[in-house]
Amino acid sequence: MTENRLAIIVLAAGQGTRMRSTLPKVLHPIAGRPLVGHVLTSASRLGAEHIEVVVRHERDRVAGAITQQFPDAVIVDQDDIPGTGRAVEVALDAIPDFDGDVLILSGDTPLADAATLSAFLEEHRAAQAAATLMTAVVDDPTGYGRVIRDGGGDVDRIVEQKDATAEEAAVSEINAGMYVFRAAALREYLPAVGVDNAQGEKYLTDVPALLRRAGQRVAASVVSDVSVTFGVNDRVQLAQVGRLLNARIVRRWQLEGVTVVDPATTWIDDDAKLAPDVTLLPNTTIAGATVIDTGATIGPDTSLVDCEVGAGAVVRRTDATLAVIGAGANVGPFAYLRPGTTLGANGKIGTFVETKNSQIGEGSKVPHLSYIGDTTIGERVNLGAGAITANYDDLVKHRTEIGDEVHTGSHNVFVAPVRIGDGAKTGAGAVVRKDVPAGALALSVAPQRNVEGWVEKNRAGTGAAEAAARAGEAASRGTAE
Repeated sequence: MTENRLAIIVLAAGQGTRMRSTLPKVLHPIAGRPLVGHVLTSASRLGAEHIEVVVRHERDRVAGAITQQFPDAVIVDQDDIPGTGRAVEVALDAIPDFDGDVLILSGDTPLADAATLSAFLEEHRAAQAAATLMTAVVDDPTGYGRVIRDGGGDVDRIVEQKDATAEEAAVSEINAGMYVFRAAALREYLPAVGVDNAQGEKYLTDVPALLRRAGQRVAASVVSDVSVTFGVNDRVQLAQVGRLLNARIVRRWQLEGVTVVDPATTWIDDDAKLAPDVTLLPNTTIAGATVIDTGATIGPDTSLVDCEVGAGAVVRRTDATLAVIGAGANVGPFAYLRPGTTLGANGKIGTFVETKNSQIGEGSKVPHLSYIGDTTIGERVNLGAGAITANYDDLVKHRTEIGDEVHTGSHNVFVAPVRIGDGAKTGAGAVVRKDVPAGALALSVAPQRNVEGWVEKNRAGTGAAEAAARAGEAASRGTAE
């Protein structure tokens, strides 16, 4: 049966000049995906036999981004004839044997979710129409095509803003730019569409009028949530749509058991996964494919990109990318976790610590003021304040290896490649250039030498010299007494 067969065409050929950007409009990101990526994500959930994306402007760039994320989508090139009608025509030519429903979407309408599109398809099929338009009633229809209905309530025609009379422009029902057509109807009537309009384009919106003249039914499906129809044409609309999508995502996680203290300042990408009883504090961004387990607390003032956070972990005022934070671990405040950081269960990365490409074992701590790069740290290690693993010799990055139960003094520098054995200790200020055996104490000590009278001789007349002189006089009096 053909009535349940589905092909989807996504229109992504436009330049988007109002974005004023070198990046093609449909590739501008919100919630961790490009605009067209959100459209294709929804489309991929509808069970279509074919998903085609029509491209033209920055063809290779757009096509490359699409095929990387959606390898099953077919890229179709629009030719020199402008307009949405021509875009659909070339897409139909790419599936000559298809006979079913054709859902047409715009690559810049990311809020049209799968549930809305599924309901739209059901209405079309229930109406047994040759075509069904998604429409919305808005307070200000400026810029949108107006939907003109006949006396029976069906769609008579669509009139674009620039071609509308004053009476037509006053209509508040707009064309949302999403359609379902029977494939046979499109194939028959698209070739009859001309370019006799203000823009000189082949409008897809002319097809409904041709269908009506041929006595076929054109229905309309009015969406209750007008936001699903919002497209993006400039940076203002990009921000508005991004905010609406984020509000949806935040609400979804709240209903799944996540505490979001301040939704207005919390941003969660669409691919992130959060478990129940996670708490997100204000000014927190959960980006990319970040996964957060039960009971973890994130924020305030924290950004996680493609990270894994274990159950019960606490991450405060931290910037982390491609890092793994174990269960019960504690990170921050003011920590910087670069890609390749792995912190074991119940471990700690503390205040003003930067880590990179390093594995820190269970129960180990790097509490403060440290740089740990290209390092493997065992279990139950405590690094003193100011620890630095000097990993770069100006040519090659080298690794530092620190065994289990190692405790180091403050202000240590480990000059890689170097290994610190299990249970070893280091003294304060040590510069460790050689391997330290298990259980050894590594010291780097030079005898302290005091040059008496140096300040008074070399800094005469300064406050320091005067203070030193007074101290000397007081010491002399004390000795005489």
